[in-house]
Amino acid sequence: MSTFKELYNKEIVPALMKQFNYKSVMEVPKLEKIVINIGVGEGHTDEKYIDAALQDLEVITGQKAVVTKARKSIAGFKIREGQPIGVKTTLRGEKMYIFLEKLVKVALPRVRDFRGVSKTAFDGHGNYTLGIKEQLIFPEIEYDNILKIRGMDIVFVTTAKSNDEARALLAEFKMPFKR
Repeated sequence: MSTFKELYNKEIVPALMKQFNYKSVMEVPKLEKIVINIGVGEGHTDEKYIDAALQDLEVITGQKAVVTKARKSIAGFKIREGQPIGVKTTLRGEKMYIFLEKLVKVALPRVRDFRGVSKTAFDGHGNYTLGIKEQLIFPEIEYDNILKIRGMDIVFVTTAKSNDEARALLAEFKMPFKR
């Protein structure tokens, strides 16, 4: 099996056209982008946590990440507007397919007691959000160099009109949904 982009063009498009009775190839939903976000709670008190998360995300995705800042102050969390509270990156094109392939074939199978990802984490507009508890499931991360184990949110943005179309698209990419 070659890349996921070729898989999409050669196998997924015809399968989805048949399943949903599309008239045109342009109606077939496609993956637009993957947004990966790591929240860093201690980022506002210590800069090294932000740097470590930035480093991890750049190693995992192979792309530069940006620091996200608080939009408003929240006294309960001791956060002021403008303080760094996380890191994120958006993958498109070739890098997006490479990351998706790595996630499905390498990272998710490494999760302990893995029984599949939730079928219900769709937003109603064809986008899917996956939460990961630790960055260690990615082979690029070295356990000894980790400052703190932290999770991340991975959002798959598709052109699908409904949850069913998006679920079918991700299932064709071999996303391991729970039975």
